Amino acid sequence: MKALTSGQYLLRIGLCLMGLMILLVISPGVGSAPLGLWDVWRAGLGIEIPADELIGHPLADIDGDGTVGDTEASAYAETARNIGFRQRLPRSILALIVGVTLSMCGSTFQVLFRNPLATPYTLGIASGGSLGALIAIRTGWETSIPGVSSLSVAAFVGGIVVVSAIFLLARGARRLTSNELLLAGVTMGLFCSAMMMVVTVISSERETFRMVRWMMGSLVAISTTKSATMLPLLVPAWAVLLLSARSLNQYRLGDELAASRGVCPVRLQRVCVIACTVATAAVVANCGPIGFVGLVVPHAMVLVVGSDCRILLPASALAGGAFLILCDWASQLAMQVAGWATQQQLSGATLPIGVVTAVIGVPIFLVLLRMRKA
Repeated sequence: MKALTSGQYLLRIGLCLMGLMILLVISPGVGSAPLGLWDVWRAGLGIEIPADELIGHPLADIDGDGTVGDTEASAYAETARNIGFRQRLPRSILALIVGVTLSMCGSTFQVLFRNPLATPYTLGIASGGSLGALIAIRTGWETSIPGVSSLSVAAFVGGIVVVSAIFLLARGARRLTSNELLLAGVTMGLFCSAMMMVVTVISSERETFRMVRWMMGSLVAISTTKSATMLPLLVPAWAVLLLSARSLNQYRLGDELAASRGVCPVRLQRVCVIACTVATAAVVANCGPIGFVGLVVPHAMVLVVGSDCRILLPASALAGGAFLILCDWASQLAMQVAGWATQQQLSGATLPIGVVTAVIGVPIFLVLLRMRKA
């Protein structure tokens, strides 16, 4: 693919940023509750919603008498404001943060391991985090740290411990190659998966249900606390990966050529792995393992902007955020559509985000493979 000029690069990044802003503006109006975008924004901006416009609205006509008074209109506006800006918008912001992190880490790992199947979870971070969370659920550890749940702490520690074990294995007279690190990560992931089965077997039905739900991933964010607690870990990791883009371009050409151009492959590998590990562990700790984002989006962006990491990393980050926001909308609306099709009341339910990313990500990835082959 022909390299993009600086003007073309800025244009595409600008379009991506504009698309993200549009998605965030729309997000307060998207959800299972029957609230329109216009009503939500009017309520959020303090613009009065005329009562006659709300006649027949199920959330406004509280007493069901076919009319809407000023009191009911005020209550409807407060409901629209709470749902739109205290639930839906924070949820979309969380999806944006998670999508940016997973996509950027996926792109970095695919370069570091020189393997197109590498994902943010390749080194066993998701398995280690899941094992930590399952152990916390099984032991009933509910100690709360201000702003952070004990479950998140256990999952974060689990992911860090697994990658630390791989780093200890890599120390010695002979440095592990990228393929050996990849195999070590897969092995540790399989070991953690086996331990997760053990924990599940010795758990009660209620605990098992909580474990299964947690492993499906979730973007439920009633407040901005979850996003705020992750940012001190994520922002430095994002900065490290973006600043490493030039070195990653040299690393892609081979260790010897990279070293001849002033890049230390060992140091670059360690710095990027540590940054990706901390960022991914923070995401898994707060939202559970959300798959396919870090695999599908980088492949799609390679086809769109090329393999130059200076362009690929920010493009993947923006596209990943947009992709996960759209998947989150689908997770909220899917059960509403299913309820309409089956004539059942399912609008209050939400599909786990991990299920949606898999359902959407698999066909997209297969199409990308077909395009690469062509």
